[in-house]
This record gives sequence, structure tokens and C-alpha cells, in this order.
Amino acid sequence: MYDQLHSHLSRITQDGQQHLLSGGKIGLEKESLRVDSDGKISQQPHPSSLGSALTNPYITTDYSEALLELITPPLQGIATTLGFLEKIHQFVYGQLRHESLWGASMPCVIDGEASIPIADYGPSNLGMMKTVYRRGLGHRYGKMMQVIAGIHFNYSLPDPFWPYYSDLFPRNALKRDFIDDRYFALTRNLQRYGWLIYYLFGASPAICKSFVDGQPGTLQQFDATTYYLPHATSLRMGDIGYNNKLESEIGIKACYDSLDSYIQCLTHAIETSCPKYEKIGVKTAGEYRQLNTNFLQIENEYYSTVRPKQPSLNNEKPVHALRQRGVQ
Repeated sequence: MYDQLHSHLSRITQDGQQHLLSGGKIGLEKESLRVDSDGKISQQPHPSSLGSALTNPYITTDYSEALLELITPPLQGIATTLGFLEKIHQFVYGQLRHESLWGASMPCVIDGEASIPIADYGPSNLGMMKTVYRRGLGHRYGKMMQVIAGIHFNYSLPDPFWPYYSDLFPRNALKRDFIDDRYFALTRNLQRYGWLIYYLFGASPAICKSFVDGQPGTLQQFDATTYYLPHATSLRMGDIGYNNKLESEIGIKACYDSLDSYIQCLTHAIETSCPKYEKIGVKTAGEYRQLNTNFLQIENEYYSTVRPKQPSLNNEKPVHALRQRGVQ
């Protein structure tokens, strides 16, 4: 792998084609909890001055009504992308009243799961589906884990890069299958070495005591309100952070060998009922508890540090978008 990487980078440099790598599209999705003046999770609804959480492409909510998600469109250049995100931030802060955005990924002060309001997207079919999906996440994994915030980094290689790069693989004509294969190779490498980023740059070794609800495990007490680990780099990406602890138990593990295998795994998960989730039920006393009893309610439920994606059109399923148009 290293020999091939070195060979390709050397060839790109020798051919003077480094500029082909500099025009990729970048997008950011930043989550932040709204907190009140006491540092507790907000109990107020999504501010109407921020627009509809269902339809605003730049400002929406994630799991909780208090968990804001700020989204940039695909843009060229890091400075341009960060500048767009900064403008969204400025607008949001101008609309908040007696609230702030929590700066850390691990949650603020939370008085138990009952104090976590699930996001409300209104009475439309799509809005109800999004709310019921989140209700299901709470029943399946617990509401506390769902208010862990994060930053999603979206990236697409520039289109002019692919015709040149395909010439380095004489047996591969430039076609969608080639691009998909290269993106999945990139995905596998990110999964293989992504931990190094948290190890070198992580700086979040402490959490609020309310998050563990009196069960600190191996965490040590730092002060009256804080637990920590002395040599931790990123608790958010560790065992107590956002993860699917049931992955090994229920047997859901996506295969990243190819686009076809990835789609096959996700399709199986969203079409196959899970006995563990059947016990939760779908509708009780007239209220939906989850969308269905399948291993995954929808594809988005599958958590991974990196996911190959294709933008959906008209609310089409992500696996259908991937099957029709490949990875972007």
C-alpha cells in the first residue's frame, strides 16, 4: 500500500498535476447543544427565528430539540467553508435569548433522560417520520448518548482529478466503478488509521458528572462536577462516547470491500427484523415508539467514523442514491 501511494504521489508531482488535488469540495456539519444560563440543556423549543428545522438547509436540529446542527453547502477551500460556518454562527447567536451554544462535544449538565427533549419537526409525514425515528433511537440506545455532539467533515475529490488518476491504473477505464472503488479504498484507510488523529490532536479528557448518572466506571473524579481520565485524548471517541455498543451483539457490521457489499449489508439491516427491537414494539397506546423493528430503522442509524455517501434527491433512500449514482 505504501509503495503504491508513494509511486502515485511521485507520478503526480513529476507530471506537475498537484493542482488537481486542491479543488475538492468541502462541507461541514457542526452540532452544538443550546444551554441556559445555568449550563443546563435548554428546555425551550427550536427558535422560530432560525427558520424551520425541517426545511432550513443551513440550520436544523439533530436528535434533540436543543441540539442545533449548522450546515455549510459543499464549497471549495478551507477558508471559504469556515467563513460560511462562522456566518451561520453569528446569525444563530444573534437570535438566541439568554442561551449559549455548548462548546464541547460531550454534553452539558443534564438532569436525567427526562430532561432531553426530542426534536420536533411538525405534523407533516416527513416531520413525523423524523421525530419517530429519533424516538426509536432513544428506546434502542438511550437518550443520553444521542446528545453527544460532533463535527462531520464532508469531502469530495475534484472532478478533473479522476481522468488523470485513472491513467495510473492502465486496466481501469474512467467509469463510475473505478471512482467508487477508489473512494472505498480511501474509506478503508481512514478506518485503519483514523485513530491517530484523536491520539495526536484530541484534547477532551473530561466530562460532566451528570452524563454517567452515578456510574463512572474507570473515570476518576476531578472536582465536584467533573470526571476525567488522566491520559485520555478524546472521551467522545472512546467507549463512553457516541458508538453502537450493540453492533457486535446484534451482528450489524457494514462491509467496505466494495460499493455492492456495502449496499448489501445496509439493505439487509433495514429490511430484517431484530428480536431485541421487537420487544420495544412499534406502536403502543396510539404512540409510535420507533419506525420499525429492523436492525436499522433507516440507513442513517448505522454509525461509523467514515461513510461513503451520495446526496439524496427528493428524500430517496441513501442506498438507492448510492446504487444509482455511486459515491460522491
